[in-house]
Amino acid sequence: MSVIKTEIVNNIHVITMDRPDALNAFNADMMDELCSAFLAAADNDEIKVVVLTGAGRAFSAGADLKSGSVASATGGHNLEDLLFSIIDLPKPFIVAANGLGVGIGCTILGLADMAYISEEARFRCPFSALGLTAEASSTYTFTRLMGHQRASWILLSSEWITSNECVEAGLALESFPADVFMNEVMKRANTLSALPISSLRQTKELIVGPQRAAMKAAVIAENKGLAELRGSPANLEALKAFMEKREPQT
Repeated sequence: MSVIKTEIVNNIHVITMDRPDALNAFNADMMDELCSAFLAAADNDEIKVVVLTGAGRAFSAGADLKSGSVASATGGHNLEDLLFSIIDLPKPFIVAANGLGVGIGCTILGLADMAYISEEARFRCPFSALGLTAEASSTYTFTRLMGHQRASWILLSSEWITSNECVEAGLALESFPADVFMNEVMKRANTLSALPISSLRQTKELIVGPQRAAMKAAVIAENKGLAELRGSPANLEALKAFMEKREPQT
């Protein structure tokens, strides 16, 4: 069974993460299918704009801790593949965070050309609390978007941030009430999709092209850091505490 839904509306490729009962947490299937969807969007001449959102009340709760790993056991696309497919996407990429965003459900906002969020949404980068480090090129993108100090606080503290704080910090462009959220996002996506794809692609290349190498280097370094910290005493205690629904012993 697929864990995403896709549709093309007015040259807009809407990708919906579809694990609502798991708060759209990322497992191996999610990584693989999302990567395939981004690669397909890049090659499809019908598509001018890509929108990523989530089904249900959450955008994404991040890595599926209950699954134990987000690595593919079948040779499918992994985290690095997915992130590179987004970084290399030659068309405008909109994140439509319809609800809660944790871990990659927050850091992926930094990869968007434009991020829109629900007013009711909250976001958290819990990496330090999990004995891990940040991902999705956020150690690079967050500092560019928000400045060193604010990015450092969000990535290091594991504290929750509100939708208003995201917009004020520059992590998201606008927030909208939940009942009109996707309508507002699609209005803006339609504004872009009505324009010539050649202009959209060229302007995005001028904006993002000079940053791609640094973004990919951050992904590689972050993934190395994750591999080194995964399974450490702090990480194992955090996972055990999560399963036992208690605070970890630090």
